[in-house]
Amino acid sequence: MSNDKLNFTAHKKSLIAIALSCGTLLAMAADLPNAHMTPGALNPNVTQANIHATICVKGFTKTIRPPVYFTNRLKRRQIDQYGYTDTNPKHYEEDHFVALGIGGDPTSERNLWPQPRNSEWNAEKKDHLEYVLQKMVCSGEILLAQAQHDMATNWISAYKAYVPTHSKWHYAGGAD
Repeated sequence: MSNDKLNFTAHKKSLIAIALSCGTLLAMAADLPNAHMTPGALNPNVTQANIHATICVKGFTKTIRPPVYFTNRLKRRQIDQYGYTDTNPKHYEEDHFVALGIGGDPTSERNLWPQPRNSEWNAEKKDHLEYVLQKMVCSGEILLAQAQHDMATNWISAYKAYVPTHSKWHYAGGAD
Protein backbone atom coordinates (compact mmCIF):
# COMPACT_ATOMS: atom_id res chain seq x y z
CA MET A 1 0.00 0.00 0.00
CA SER A 2 1.36 3.45 -0.88
CA ASN A 3 2.06 6.15 1.69
CA ASP A 4 -0.79 8.25 0.27
CA LYS A 5 -3.29 5.44 0.84
CA LEU A 6 -1.92 4.83 4.36
CA ASN A 7 -2.18 8.53 5.17
CA PHE A 8 -5.73 8.68 3.77
CA THR A 9 -6.76 5.62 5.81
CA ALA A 10 -5.21 7.03 8.99
CA HIS A 11 -6.89 10.41 8.34
CA LYS A 12 -10.25 8.70 7.73
CA LYS A 13 -9.94 6.74 11.01
CA SER A 14 -9.10 9.97 12.87
CA LEU A 15 -12.17 11.69 11.46
CA ILE A 16 -14.38 8.77 12.48
CA ALA A 17 -12.95 8.84 16.02
CA ILE A 18 -13.56 12.60 16.24
CA ALA A 19 -17.13 12.19 14.95
CA LEU A 20 -17.85 9.47 17.49
CA SER A 21 -16.38 11.58 20.29
CA CYS A 22 -18.48 14.57 19.28
CA GLY A 23 -21.59 12.40 19.10
CA THR A 24 -20.92 11.11 22.60
CA LEU A 25 -20.43 14.63 23.90
CA LEU A 26 -23.62 15.79 22.22
CA ALA A 27 -25.59 12.88 23.62
CA MET A 28 -24.23 13.59 27.07
CA ALA A 29 -25.00 17.31 26.80
CA ALA A 30 -28.66 16.54 25.99
CA ASP A 31 -28.90 14.30 29.04
CA LEU A 32 -27.56 16.86 31.49
CA PRO A 33 -29.62 19.83 32.64
CA ASN A 34 -28.74 23.34 31.54
CA ALA A 35 -26.24 24.43 34.20
CA HIS A 36 -27.59 28.00 34.24
CA MET A 37 -31.22 26.99 34.60
CA THR A 38 -30.74 23.92 36.79
CA PRO A 39 -27.45 24.05 38.71
CA GLY A 40 -28.88 22.00 41.59
CA ALA A 41 -29.93 23.17 45.04
CA LEU A 42 -29.51 21.61 48.46
CA ASN A 43 -32.00 21.06 51.25
CA PRO A 44 -30.68 23.10 54.22
CA ASN A 45 -32.44 20.69 56.59
CA VAL A 46 -30.18 17.79 55.56
CA THR A 47 -26.61 17.77 56.85
CA GLN A 48 -23.89 15.20 57.37
CA ALA A 49 -24.65 15.37 61.09
CA ASN A 50 -28.32 14.44 60.70
CA ILE A 51 -28.36 11.96 57.80
CA HIS A 52 -29.44 9.09 60.06
CA ALA A 53 -32.50 11.10 61.10
CA THR A 54 -33.28 12.31 57.56
CA ILE A 55 -32.16 10.74 54.27
CA CYS A 56 -31.17 7.40 55.80
CA VAL A 57 -34.65 6.87 57.25
CA LYS A 58 -36.78 4.72 54.95
CA GLY A 59 -39.63 6.84 53.57
CA PHE A 60 -37.99 10.20 54.29
CA THR A 61 -38.17 11.46 50.71
CA LYS A 62 -41.92 10.78 50.60
CA THR A 63 -42.36 13.29 53.43
CA ILE A 64 -40.69 16.11 51.48
CA ARG A 65 -41.52 15.30 47.84
CA PRO A 66 -43.58 18.09 46.23
CA PRO A 67 -47.10 17.30 45.01
CA VAL A 68 -47.60 16.11 41.42
CA TYR A 69 -49.61 19.20 40.45
CA PHE A 70 -46.56 21.33 41.35
CA THR A 71 -44.06 19.25 39.36
CA ASN A 72 -46.39 18.76 36.37
CA ARG A 73 -47.01 22.51 36.03
CA LEU A 74 -43.27 23.19 36.35
CA LYS A 75 -42.41 20.43 33.86
CA ARG A 76 -44.62 21.97 31.15
CA ARG A 77 -43.07 25.40 31.69
CA GLN A 78 -39.50 24.07 31.78
CA ILE A 79 -39.95 21.97 28.62
CA ASP A 80 -40.67 25.29 26.92
CA GLN A 81 -37.77 27.08 28.64
CA TYR A 82 -35.34 24.31 27.73
CA GLY A 83 -36.43 24.59 24.10
CA TYR A 84 -37.07 20.87 23.69
CA THR A 85 -38.52 20.05 20.28
CA ASP A 86 -40.48 17.16 21.77
CA THR A 87 -43.01 18.94 23.98
CA ASN A 88 -44.95 15.89 25.16
CA PRO A 89 -44.73 15.97 28.99
CA LYS A 90 -45.07 12.15 29.12
CA HIS A 91 -41.61 11.91 27.54
CA TYR A 92 -39.99 13.61 30.55
CA GLU A 93 -39.65 13.10 34.26
CA GLU A 94 -39.56 16.29 36.31
CA ASP A 95 -36.50 15.24 38.22
CA HIS A 96 -34.57 16.54 41.19
CA PHE A 97 -31.08 17.15 39.80
CA VAL A 98 -29.54 16.65 43.25
CA ALA A 99 -31.69 13.78 44.45
CA LEU A 100 -33.88 14.09 47.52
CA GLY A 101 -32.19 10.94 48.85
CA ILE A 102 -28.86 12.78 49.06
CA GLY A 103 -30.21 16.07 50.35
CA GLY A 104 -31.46 17.85 47.25
CA ASP A 105 -33.94 20.69 47.67
CA PRO A 106 -37.47 19.39 47.11
CA THR A 107 -39.10 22.51 45.61
CA SER A 108 -36.39 24.78 44.23
CA GLU A 109 -36.74 25.29 40.47
CA ARG A 110 -32.94 25.38 40.43
CA ASN A 111 -33.03 21.70 41.42
CA LEU A 112 -35.83 20.47 39.15
CA TRP A 113 -35.62 19.80 35.41
CA PRO A 114 -37.53 17.91 32.71
CA GLN A 115 -35.28 14.89 32.23
CA PRO A 116 -35.83 12.96 28.98
CA ARG A 117 -37.09 9.42 29.46
CA ASN A 118 -36.17 8.25 25.94
CA SER A 119 -32.39 8.41 25.81
CA GLU A 120 -29.43 6.28 26.79
CA TRP A 121 -28.90 8.37 29.95
CA ASN A 122 -32.52 8.43 31.02
CA ALA A 123 -34.37 8.95 34.28
CA GLU A 124 -34.18 5.26 35.20
CA LYS A 125 -30.37 5.29 35.03
CA LYS A 126 -30.21 8.44 37.12
CA ASP A 127 -32.58 6.84 39.66
CA HIS A 128 -30.17 3.91 39.94
CA LEU A 129 -27.28 6.31 40.66
CA GLU A 130 -29.38 8.15 43.25
CA TYR A 131 -30.05 4.86 45.02
CA VAL A 132 -26.37 3.86 45.03
CA LEU A 133 -25.22 7.28 46.26
CA GLN A 134 -27.76 7.28 49.08
CA LYS A 135 -26.62 3.81 50.16
CA MET A 136 -22.98 4.94 50.01
CA VAL A 137 -23.71 8.04 52.13
CA CYS A 138 -25.76 6.12 54.68
CA SER A 139 -23.12 3.39 55.02
CA GLY A 140 -20.37 5.97 55.52
CA GLU A 141 -18.57 5.06 52.32
CA ILE A 142 -18.83 8.60 50.98
CA LEU A 143 -19.61 11.96 52.58
CA LEU A 144 -22.91 13.64 51.83
CA ALA A 145 -21.18 16.70 50.33
CA GLN A 146 -19.17 14.50 47.95
CA ALA A 147 -22.28 12.67 46.74
CA GLN A 148 -24.06 16.00 46.21
CA HIS A 149 -21.06 17.44 44.36
CA ASP A 150 -20.67 14.40 42.12
CA MET A 151 -24.38 14.42 41.24
CA ALA A 152 -24.44 18.16 40.50
CA THR A 153 -21.17 18.21 38.56
CA ASN A 154 -22.00 15.46 36.04
CA TRP A 155 -24.37 12.69 37.03
CA ILE A 156 -23.39 10.58 34.00
CA SER A 157 -19.75 10.54 35.06
CA ALA A 158 -20.84 9.74 38.62
CA TYR A 159 -22.95 6.85 37.32
CA LYS A 160 -19.97 5.44 35.43
CA ALA A 161 -17.77 5.78 38.52
CA TYR A 162 -20.10 4.38 41.16
CA VAL A 163 -22.85 2.15 39.81
CA PRO A 164 -20.72 -0.57 38.16
CA THR A 165 -18.59 -0.91 41.30
CA HIS A 166 -21.56 -1.18 43.66
CA SER A 167 -23.61 -4.07 42.29
CA LYS A 168 -24.36 -5.19 45.86
CA TRP A 169 -27.02 -2.45 45.92
CA HIS A 170 -29.42 -3.60 43.27
CA TYR A 171 -31.87 -0.88 42.36
CA ALA A 172 -35.36 -2.33 42.01
CA GLY A 173 -37.01 0.88 40.82
CA GLY A 174 -39.37 3.32 42.47
CA ALA A 175 -38.68 6.09 44.92
CA ASP A 176 -37.46 5.32 48.42
